[in-house]
Amino acid sequence: MSEYTVIGTRPVRHDGADKVTGRALYGADFQIAGLLHGAILRSPHAHARILSIDTSRAEKFPGVRAVVTAADFPETADRMVDLGEGDTPLSYIRGNVLASGKALYRGHAVAAVAAASAHVAEEAASLIEVRYEPLACVLTAPEAMKEGAPLLHGDLRTEELGQKTDRASNVAEHFRHELGDISQGFAEADIVIEREYSTATVHQGYIEPHNA
Repeated sequence: MSEYTVIGTRPVRHDGADKVTGRALYGADFQIAGLLHGAILRSPHAHARILSIDTSRAEKFPGVRAVVTAADFPETADRMVDLGEGDTPLSYIRGNVLASGKALYRGHAVAAVAAASAHVAEEAASLIEVRYEPLACVLTAPEAMKEGAPLLHGDLRTEELGQKTDRASNVAEHFRHELGDISQGFAEADIVIEREYSTATVHQGYIEPHNA
């Protein structure tokens, strides 16, 4: 049997003392000349058409340096980008950064403010006026996959085994993986237990956000 030199031991954390004593420095601890703070205005609706966004009051607020909406982004047309899991329309990424035309989920970013302080940014963001037309929404994946479900992306077509279908859908891609003979396995099993499970989106729980 292999003998491990690290697994099962208690190595000393090189940053442990700094963290427990409060000496560790994080991104928010750095203050540099000209530093700006940001605030995001998010949609209160799960699905809504954005009729108008008025940023004039926020732009005039003292200390505000910039107010951005999707209208300020360059047009992506039909450009594609490879994110490591195949080509993705750049327009989908652009529309997720800031809502363009529609808010697709509650909390979807609609506008962003850059200001001299965090308090100024938050106050200015609250001055942005957005008119919404709430639309029918789906709250679970099974609801979204049903026939006749409200469509989030009108131009989305399901890709089935590498081939695009011609029907609008909320399903981007459909994969099928099979291994062995399931029917035979059930027939030979002493006990068969069937349950339905669902999991929420999972993301890393780090306390320090990415910084550039």
